Amino acid sequence: MALALEQARGAVIAMLSKYAHLVLFPVHPSTLSNYRKSFAPSGAKSDAHDGDLILDLLLKHPERLQRCQPDTVETRSLQFLCEERRKLVNQHSSESQRLTHWLKQVYPQVLRWFDDPASPLVGALLSRWPTLGKLQKASPKTLLKFFHQHNCRSEERNQQRLAEIRQAVAATHDEALLETGVLCIQNSVRLLAQMRAGIESFDRQIAALYRAHPDRAIMESFPGAGPALEPRLIAAVGTQRERFESAHNLSCFSGIAPVTTSSGNTRWVHWRWACPKFIRQTFHEWANCSIRCCEWARAFYDEKRAQGKGHHAAVRALAFKWIRIFFRCWRDRVPYDEQQYLEARRKHAPKPQPGAAVPAELYEWKNCGTFFQLAKVSC
Repeated sequence: MALALEQARGAVIAMLSKYAHLVLFPVHPSTLSNYRKSFAPSGAKSDAHDGDLILDLLLKHPERLQRCQPDTVETRSLQFLCEERRKLVNQHSSESQRLTHWLKQVYPQVLRWFDDPASPLVGALLSRWPTLGKLQKASPKTLLKFFHQHNCRSEERNQQRLAEIRQAVAATHDEALLETGVLCIQNSVRLLAQMRAGIESFDRQIAALYRAHPDRAIMESFPGAGPALEPRLIAAVGTQRERFESAHNLSCFSGIAPVTTSSGNTRWVHWRWACPKFIRQTFHEWANCSIRCCEWARAFYDEKRAQGKGHHAAVRALAFKWIRIFFRCWRDRVPYDEQQYLEARRKHAPKPQPGAAVPAELYEWKNCGTFFQLAKVSC
């Protein structure tokens, strides 16, 4: 029994997936919205009418819909864990900014004494001494013991902090602001501690699943990925090799490939808006990290920047190139070999025509005694 619904994840999908006789076809909300506009230009909308349109779309255009085929349990667990961990990290960043907002108003000295206001050290200090007045009442011996317990071993830095604590002046004497600020700071400190513990739990579970995953050797071969991005790369593509027909399909699905809109003499190329943001972010961050540990990736990035591209545009261009390599390794189940890639790149590089400009990455002038000779070098 074929069933089309306007949902790819959620409670309905979770409950219907347990029935073997149901074949689910998720319909993208934008697809349904544009299909509705074809028959209702006025913008009229109702749930009953949308249900009829989804059925009509399933009966008349089944080739336009993709069947829901769940991946393996291990891969889907990695996908859920990686995405939820990222959401928790974003919440941690948001709460850290909220803590900084209130510290600037009632306790700004903390931001100068410590580099990271969301660190466990600052959280412990704010929990024990929530106001500047209470902090100044503590003895230097007590403060030094506290710093040593939290691995603050620089005596010069500790003595500087003690001197500034004694000389510090309260930022405000507004009782209403102080009362609210102290309460908000204490709540933020507790939430940040819970979020750090939650992130550590996610990391342990992700690491355990990743160690046993069959595609681990492939992901470990890519430069710049590391322990944080390697599980996310698995979560981005899964293990179903038939899911993507080509590297172009993967780059379009991930949102790395640009979109071209042309009409008449007008042509506009822009980045893709309708895409899984988490997957696009994964490939974008991986390409950015590869710049630091891959020579040809750094050269490609520098070339794009020299052409006037911005940082993120250059990184997206590099990610587009990486996806082609990634797709081939993933599809063939072979690890990435940089020497093999460079050899294939030299083999398929276009030969310079007489009188044409010579690519700097392929040839260079070498001193050969009394004359200079154009010699081929690795790209």
